[in-house]
Amino acid sequence: MSDLAKIPVTVITGFLGSGKTTLIRHLMQNPHGRRLAVLVNEFGSVGVDGDILKSCADENCPEENIVELANGCICCTVADEFIPTVEALLALPQRPDHILIETSGLALPKPLLRAFDWPAIRSRITVDGVIALADAEAVAAGRFAPDPVAVQAQREADDSIDHETPLSEVFEDQIACADLVLLTKADLAGEAGVAAARAAIEAEAPRKLPILPLVEGVIDPRVVLGLGAAAEDDLDARPSHHDGADDHEHDDFDSVVIDLPEVADPEALAAAIRTLARELRILRVKGHVAVTGKPMRLLVQAVGERVRHQFDRPWGGAPRRSRLVVIAEHDDIDPAAIRAVFDRAGI
Repeated sequence: MSDLAKIPVTVITGFLGSGKTTLIRHLMQNPHGRRLAVLVNEFGSVGVDGDILKSCADENCPEENIVELANGCICCTVADEFIPTVEALLALPQRPDHILIETSGLALPKPLLRAFDWPAIRSRITVDGVIALADAEAVAAGRFAPDPVAVQAQREADDSIDHETPLSEVFEDQIACADLVLLTKADLAGEAGVAAARAAIEAEAPRKLPILPLVEGVIDPRVVLGLGAAAEDDLDARPSHHDGADDHEHDDFDSVVIDLPEVADPEALAAAIRTLARELRILRVKGHVAVTGKPMRLLVQAVGERVRHQFDRPWGGAPRRSRLVVIAEHDDIDPAAIRAVFDRAGI
């Protein structure tokens, strides 16, 4: 690659738990001759996704090429964090051939695209494409909104209400900004669920978009990378609920870190997390947990009442510390109530 050539950047967006990290792991393992760099933006002060990706580092994407920006929205910290981080990646001894950016599940992609016009980087990188991931089963069931039935009933009862829930705005902005939509967890959704999710996304999209089903993040990298969209030059075709605003608010969402003792029964932990979703409207839980008598740490990933956990690697010399990041809409974050659910479960 010529030193004068712009480095392509793929922005990977999608709602909480849609499978962004799983897709990036697959791309890291199948780079098709590219040397990759990855920038991960977390919501909350404890990084999980960056740690997962660093465990997959290899010669095509060494650990120093994986950078994590935690506890802040990437599109709200352009000057302070995003621009310097990109400049650092471009200054690596071996410059990457392609950069992947995993946004927070709560991020709006369009403000990030505007950042590519900053003088410090606009002649050096270009947005190859925006990939929006959507959980097929969740979208088919309308779960991108916290309670779509209640929201609709409220609208019908009051003609003056014309706003949408924060979750639906996030979802719609991500779809509107995309060059390609991937329907993840298609195996869980089934054929009918994938068809329903596709119809829902087509109804929201401002233009015709390719929509492809996906299972476990597996897709030919040629479909995702090398789109050549130059999305930073095509902003008018990517409408946003926040067009014309100087910034956007993330006060709609909040997170809390819950420290736990060692857990004797992972299934009891999973049941408690499902209770959080059902009773306290918790959207997302993720983190690592120490299990009594087990040398491996337990990786926990939950979206609503769907909880997945697996042992990912030994603790080694790291402290056996159980910590979970819990994310919900601002008014639903109650640390005492969250703690009480775990106490009730004997955890």
